[in-house]
Amino acid sequence: MRKLLMSLLLALCLSACATTQAGPNGMADRDPHEEFNRDMWAVNQGIDDVAIRPVTNVYRAVTPRPLRSGVSNVFRNLTEPWSFINNILQGRPGRALRNLGRFIVNSTIGIGGLFDHASALGIDPAPEDFGQTLAVWGVGDGGYVLNPIFGPSTQRDTFGLIVDIVANPVSLFFDRGLNLSSQEQLAIRAGGIISVRSDLMDTGVDAFLDSSADPYAAARSAYFQTREAQILNYDMSGMNAGDGDLENSEDAAFEAALEDLDEMDDFDAPTVEDDPTVAEPQ
Repeated sequence: MRKLLMSLLLALCLSACATTQAGPNGMADRDPHEEFNRDMWAVNQGIDDVAIRPVTNVYRAVTPRPLRSGVSNVFRNLTEPWSFINNILQGRPGRALRNLGRFIVNSTIGIGGLFDHASALGIDPAPEDFGQTLAVWGVGDGGYVLNPIFGPSTQRDTFGLIVDIVANPVSLFFDRGLNLSSQEQLAIRAGGIISVRSDLMDTGVDAFLDSSADPYAAARSAYFQTREAQILNYDMSGMNAGDGDLENSEDAAFEAALEDLDEMDDFDAPTVEDDPTVAEPQ
Protein backbone atom coordinates (compact mmCIF):
# COMPACT_ATOMS: atom_id res chain seq x y z
CA MET A 1 0.00 0.00 0.00
CA ARG A 2 2.79 2.38 0.93
CA LYS A 3 4.66 1.68 -2.33
CA LEU A 4 1.47 2.13 -4.34
CA LEU A 5 0.78 5.48 -2.67
CA MET A 6 4.31 6.72 -3.29
CA SER A 7 4.15 5.59 -6.91
CA LEU A 8 0.89 7.47 -7.41
CA LEU A 9 2.29 10.64 -5.84
CA LEU A 10 5.43 10.38 -7.95
CA ALA A 11 3.37 9.97 -11.11
CA LEU A 12 1.37 13.08 -10.24
CA CYS A 13 4.57 14.96 -9.47
CA LEU A 14 6.09 14.13 -12.86
CA SER A 15 2.90 14.62 -14.85
CA ALA A 16 3.81 18.19 -15.78
CA CYS A 17 7.49 18.49 -14.98
CA ALA A 18 8.04 21.17 -17.60
CA THR A 19 6.24 23.76 -15.48
CA THR A 20 8.52 25.57 -13.06
CA GLN A 21 7.28 28.92 -11.81
CA ALA A 22 4.52 31.42 -12.19
CA GLY A 23 4.71 33.32 -15.48
CA PRO A 24 3.01 36.27 -17.12
CA ASN A 25 -0.35 34.51 -17.12
CA GLY A 26 -0.59 34.59 -13.32
CA MET A 27 -2.61 31.79 -11.73
CA ALA A 28 -2.93 29.99 -15.07
CA ASP A 29 0.82 29.36 -14.89
CA ARG A 30 0.70 28.35 -11.25
CA ASP A 31 -2.20 25.96 -11.88
CA PRO A 32 -1.50 24.60 -15.38
CA HIS A 33 -3.59 21.46 -14.80
CA GLU A 34 -6.64 23.09 -13.30
CA GLU A 35 -9.11 20.81 -15.04
CA PHE A 36 -7.45 17.69 -13.63
CA ASN A 37 -7.01 19.34 -10.23
CA ARG A 38 -10.69 20.27 -10.04
CA ASP A 39 -11.61 16.66 -10.81
CA MET A 40 -9.26 15.51 -8.04
CA TRP A 41 -10.81 18.13 -5.74
CA ALA A 42 -14.21 16.54 -6.33
CA VAL A 43 -12.75 13.09 -5.61
CA ASN A 44 -11.14 14.27 -2.39
CA GLN A 45 -14.34 15.98 -1.29
CA GLY A 46 -16.20 12.74 -1.90
CA ILE A 47 -13.66 10.77 0.15
CA ASP A 48 -13.90 13.34 2.92
CA ASP A 49 -17.71 13.28 2.91
CA VAL A 50 -18.08 9.49 3.03
CA ALA A 51 -15.04 8.45 5.05
CA ILE A 52 -12.67 10.97 6.63
CA ARG A 53 -15.16 13.48 8.02
CA PRO A 54 -17.55 10.86 9.52
CA VAL A 55 -14.66 9.05 11.21
CA THR A 56 -13.29 12.37 12.45
CA ASN A 57 -16.68 13.32 13.85
CA VAL A 58 -16.81 10.05 15.78
CA TYR A 59 -13.26 10.66 17.02
CA ARG A 60 -14.22 14.14 18.21
CA ALA A 61 -17.42 12.85 19.84
CA VAL A 62 -15.70 10.16 21.92
CA THR A 63 -12.43 11.98 22.62
CA PRO A 64 -12.34 14.97 25.00
CA ARG A 65 -10.65 18.07 23.67
CA PRO A 66 -7.65 17.82 26.06
CA LEU A 67 -6.99 14.27 24.88
CA ARG A 68 -7.28 15.34 21.23
CA SER A 69 -4.73 18.05 21.99
CA GLY A 70 -2.41 15.42 23.41
CA VAL A 71 -2.76 13.21 20.33
CA SER A 72 -1.98 16.17 18.07
CA ASN A 73 1.08 16.91 20.20
CA VAL A 74 2.31 13.32 19.79
CA PHE A 75 2.09 13.46 16.01
CA ARG A 76 3.80 16.87 15.92
CA ASN A 77 6.56 15.53 18.16
CA LEU A 78 7.21 12.70 15.71
CA THR A 79 8.04 15.28 13.02
CA GLU A 80 10.85 16.90 15.03
CA PRO A 81 13.70 14.54 13.94
CA TRP A 82 12.88 15.08 10.26
CA SER A 83 12.57 18.83 10.81
CA PHE A 84 15.99 18.71 12.47
CA ILE A 85 17.50 17.08 9.37
CA ASN A 86 15.83 19.55 7.00
CA ASN A 87 16.98 22.55 9.02
CA ILE A 88 20.53 21.18 8.82
CA LEU A 89 20.15 20.73 5.05
CA GLN A 90 18.98 24.34 4.82
CA GLY A 91 21.97 25.60 6.78
CA ARG A 92 19.92 26.67 9.80
CA PRO A 93 21.64 25.06 12.81
CA GLY A 94 19.85 27.31 15.30
CA ARG A 95 16.45 26.08 14.18
CA ALA A 96 17.78 22.51 14.10
CA LEU A 97 18.81 22.81 17.75
CA ARG A 98 15.27 23.89 18.57
CA ASN A 99 13.96 20.71 16.91
CA LEU A 100 16.40 18.62 18.92
CA GLY A 101 15.55 20.39 22.16
CA ARG A 102 11.81 20.08 21.59
CA PHE A 103 12.08 16.37 20.79
CA ILE A 104 14.16 15.62 23.89
CA VAL A 105 11.96 17.65 26.24
CA ASN A 106 8.60 16.54 24.88
CA SER A 107 9.64 12.89 24.52
CA THR A 108 10.76 12.74 28.16
CA ILE A 109 8.94 15.04 30.56
CA GLY A 110 6.26 15.50 27.90
CA ILE A 111 5.53 11.75 28.06
CA GLY A 112 6.20 10.84 24.46
CA GLY A 113 4.95 14.18 23.21
CA LEU A 114 1.54 14.20 24.89
CA PHE A 115 2.40 17.54 26.49
CA ASP A 116 4.21 20.40 24.79
CA HIS A 117 6.43 21.39 27.69
CA ALA A 118 9.10 22.59 25.25
CA SER A 119 6.99 25.58 24.23
CA ALA A 120 6.38 26.39 27.90
CA LEU A 121 10.16 26.41 28.35
CA GLY A 122 10.56 28.85 25.46
CA ILE A 123 11.71 26.38 22.80
CA ASP A 124 9.60 27.47 19.87
CA PRO A 125 8.62 25.13 17.02
CA ALA A 126 10.74 25.14 13.86
CA PRO A 127 8.90 22.77 11.49
CA GLU A 128 10.47 21.95 8.13
CA ASP A 129 9.89 19.34 5.45
CA PHE A 130 11.82 18.36 2.34
CA GLY A 131 9.59 20.45 0.09
CA GLN A 132 10.66 23.52 2.06
CA THR A 133 14.28 22.41 1.77
CA LEU A 134 13.94 22.16 -2.01
CA ALA A 135 12.44 25.66 -2.09
CA VAL A 136 15.37 27.03 -0.06
CA TRP A 137 17.71 25.34 -2.55
CA GLY A 138 16.00 27.27 -5.34
CA VAL A 139 13.81 24.57 -6.87
CA GLY A 140 10.67 26.00 -8.53
CA ASP A 141 7.28 24.83 -7.32
CA GLY A 142 6.40 23.24 -10.70
CA GLY A 143 2.76 24.23 -10.52
CA TYR A 144 -0.22 23.45 -8.31
CA VAL A 145 -1.22 19.81 -7.75
CA LEU A 146 -4.19 18.24 -5.96
CA ASN A 147 -3.03 14.94 -4.48
CA PRO A 148 -5.45 12.18 -3.49
CA ILE A 149 -6.23 12.38 0.25
CA PHE A 150 -3.19 14.58 0.97
CA GLY A 151 -4.82 17.51 -0.83
CA PRO A 152 -3.27 20.79 -2.04
CA SER A 153 0.39 20.74 -3.01
CA THR A 154 2.79 21.55 -5.83
CA GLN A 155 4.92 19.24 -7.93
CA ARG A 156 7.97 20.20 -5.88
CA ASP A 157 6.18 19.59 -2.59
CA THR A 158 4.69 16.34 -3.84
CA PHE A 159 8.18 15.06 -4.55
CA GLY A 160 9.17 16.39 -1.14
CA LEU A 161 6.28 14.48 0.42
CA ILE A 162 7.57 11.25 -1.12
CA VAL A 163 11.00 11.90 0.40
CA ASP A 164 9.32 12.76 3.71
CA ILE A 165 7.60 9.37 3.72
CA VAL A 166 10.63 7.37 2.62
CA ALA A 167 13.45 9.09 4.52
CA ASN A 168 11.79 10.21 7.76
CA PRO A 169 13.88 8.59 10.55
CA VAL A 170 10.74 7.99 12.64
CA SER A 171 9.15 6.03 9.79
CA LEU A 172 12.38 4.08 9.33
CA PHE A 173 12.42 3.32 13.06
CA PHE A 174 8.83 2.08 12.93
CA ASP A 175 9.68 -0.08 9.92
CA ARG A 176 13.09 -1.48 10.82
CA GLY A 177 13.50 -0.78 14.52
CA LEU A 178 10.09 -1.83 15.78
CA ASN A 179 9.37 -4.10 12.78
CA LEU A 180 5.84 -2.78 12.51
CA SER A 181 3.81 -4.36 9.74
CA SER A 182 2.55 -2.34 6.78
CA GLN A 183 -0.94 -2.50 8.28
CA GLU A 184 0.27 -1.13 11.62
CA GLN A 185 2.18 1.69 9.93
CA LEU A 186 -0.85 2.47 7.79
CA ALA A 187 -2.99 2.62 10.94
CA ILE A 188 -0.58 5.15 12.49
CA ARG A 189 -0.64 7.25 9.32
CA ALA A 190 -4.44 7.07 9.21
CA GLY A 191 -4.55 8.21 12.82
CA GLY A 192 -2.39 11.17 11.87
CA ILE A 193 -4.76 12.09 9.04
CA ILE A 194 -7.76 11.97 11.37
CA SER A 195 -5.94 14.09 13.95
CA VAL A 196 -5.02 16.69 11.32
CA ARG A 197 -8.60 16.70 10.00
CA SER A 198 -9.86 17.31 13.52
CA ASP A 199 -7.42 20.20 13.96
CA LEU A 200 -8.65 21.68 10.66
CA MET A 201 -12.21 21.55 11.95
CA ASP A 202 -11.09 23.56 14.98
CA THR A 203 -9.67 26.25 12.69
CA GLY A 204 -13.02 26.73 10.93
CA VAL A 205 -11.78 25.62 7.52
CA ASP A 206 -15.09 23.93 6.68
CA ALA A 207 -17.09 27.11 7.26
CA PHE A 208 -14.51 29.05 5.23
CA LEU A 209 -14.87 26.72 2.23
CA ASP A 210 -18.66 26.46 2.54
CA SER A 211 -18.96 30.25 2.43
CA SER A 212 -16.70 30.57 -0.63
CA ALA A 213 -18.20 31.06 -4.08
CA ASP A 214 -15.42 28.82 -5.47
CA PRO A 215 -14.09 26.54 -2.70
CA TYR A 216 -11.41 25.11 -5.01
CA ALA A 217 -9.96 28.55 -5.78
CA ALA A 218 -10.23 29.58 -2.13
CA ALA A 219 -8.33 26.48 -0.98
CA ARG A 220 -5.69 27.02 -3.67
CA SER A 221 -5.13 30.63 -2.65
CA ALA A 222 -4.96 29.71 1.03
CA TYR A 223 -2.45 26.97 0.25
CA PHE A 224 -0.08 29.25 -1.64
CA GLN A 225 -0.20 31.91 1.08
CA THR A 226 0.31 29.41 3.89
CA ARG A 227 3.09 27.60 2.05
CA GLU A 228 4.96 30.83 1.35
CA ALA A 229 4.78 31.69 5.04
CA GLN A 230 6.16 28.24 5.92
CA ILE A 231 9.02 28.45 3.43
CA LEU A 232 10.02 31.94 4.59
CA ASN A 233 9.60 30.91 8.25
CA TYR A 234 7.27 33.78 9.02
CA ASP A 235 6.61 34.16 12.74
CA MET A 236 2.84 33.82 12.95
CA SER A 237 2.69 33.65 16.74
CA GLY A 238 1.38 37.19 16.94
CA MET A 239 -1.70 36.12 15.00
CA ASN A 240 -2.60 33.66 17.75
CA ALA A 241 -1.98 35.57 20.95
CA GLY A 242 -2.96 33.55 23.96
CA ASP A 243 -2.67 30.15 22.26
CA GLY A 244 0.23 29.15 24.51
CA ASP A 245 -1.85 29.77 27.62
CA LEU A 246 -4.72 27.81 26.13
CA GLU A 247 -2.47 24.85 25.29
CA ASN A 248 -0.98 24.85 28.79
CA SER A 249 -4.50 24.89 30.22
CA GLU A 250 -5.48 21.98 28.01
CA ASP A 251 -2.41 20.02 29.09
CA ALA A 252 -3.35 20.53 32.73
CA ALA A 253 -6.90 19.49 31.96
CA PHE A 254 -5.65 16.38 30.18
CA GLU A 255 -3.62 15.36 33.23
CA ALA A 256 -6.70 15.77 35.41
CA ALA A 257 -8.75 13.72 32.97
CA LEU A 258 -6.26 10.87 33.03
CA GLU A 259 -6.52 10.78 36.82
CA ASP A 260 -10.29 10.44 36.70
CA LEU A 261 -11.23 8.31 33.68
CA ASP A 262 -14.75 7.73 34.97
CA GLU A 263 -15.56 11.40 34.46
CA MET A 264 -13.77 11.76 31.12
CA ASP A 265 -16.95 11.74 29.03
CA ASP A 266 -18.26 14.77 30.92
CA PHE A 267 -14.99 16.70 30.83
CA ASP A 268 -14.75 19.90 28.76
CA ALA A 269 -11.74 22.08 28.12
CA PRO A 270 -11.70 25.21 30.31
CA THR A 271 -13.10 28.34 28.75
CA VAL A 272 -12.67 32.00 29.48
CA GLU A 273 -16.00 31.95 31.34
CA ASP A 274 -14.97 28.96 33.46
CA ASP A 275 -11.46 30.22 34.25
CA PRO A 276 -10.51 33.88 33.77
CA THR A 277 -6.81 32.87 33.72
CA VAL A 278 -7.31 31.14 30.39
CA ALA A 279 -6.40 33.53 27.58
CA GLU A 280 -9.06 34.03 24.95
CA PRO A 281 -7.75 33.19 21.43
CA GLN A 282 -7.52 36.24 19.23
